[in-house]
Amino acid sequence: MGRPMLAALRAAGLDARGLDLRPPEDYGDLAPHMTDDPGAFAPGLRILLTVVRDIAETDTVLFGPRGLIARAPDLHTLVVCSTLAPGYIRALPARLPARVALVDAPMSGAAIRAERRELSFMLGGETATLDRLQPLFQAMGRSFHRMGPTGAGMSAKVLNNLLAASNTAMTRLVLDWADAQGVDAGKLMALIHASSGQNWFASHFDEIEFSRDGLAPDNTISILVKDVESALADAPPGADTALPRAVQDRLRALRPRR
Repeated sequence: MGRPMLAALRAAGLDARGLDLRPPEDYGDLAPHMTDDPGAFAPGLRILLTVVRDIAETDTVLFGPRGLIARAPDLHTLVVCSTLAPGYIRALPARLPARVALVDAPMSGAAIRAERRELSFMLGGETATLDRLQPLFQAMGRSFHRMGPTGAGMSAKVLNNLLAASNTAMTRLVLDWADAQGVDAGKLMALIHASSGQNWFASHFDEIEFSRDGLAPDNTISILVKDVESALADAPPGADTALPRAVQDRLRALRPRR
């Protein structure tokens, strides 16, 4: 997600750079603007968008031995774009220097929407800060939903992803059953798109990069399992969590679809 987001920011004329803590890859035209060295990335950094996998990676980027919070004295705004447990976001301001404003800005749309600059952002934070950041979101996305104070954007995102995970699990089950019953999958998907079973995953099945994946530790299906857990961590007291747990189990059981 981060690579097309960086490309969108630069295409909009913004002075954006990228930090990737993984081994360097071929970044094409973005290569001059990428580094894997936090020491080289931090000087002059004022606004940081984090687009990493989970809480552990977020903590590494922010507070680890090579963390940016201690290395970037000019940093004044942190924008968390990963999907994380809302409780983590609500506790994060106490760990940041007073000069750093926090915005939670998780996004939806998968890599295909990032490449098209059509992401949907769910935003939590102070109105003035969100107003200041709007040109960045405008460069990367198409819809922007201000959900409330810090943490509200993340709460909305994990609820959205809980529904997306449910659609993913059930759509894949429906396709497996269609195969077993000799129903043409392409015709069925066209029917679903035009009928009451319509959902984002089914309607964009041929565009979504993870649509045919099984569970693997480093892929999006695994991230969906994590996102359901993030929603469960923010569940209301006494909530019935049986259905979300069943969705998790179904995602864990997915095998690659040929």
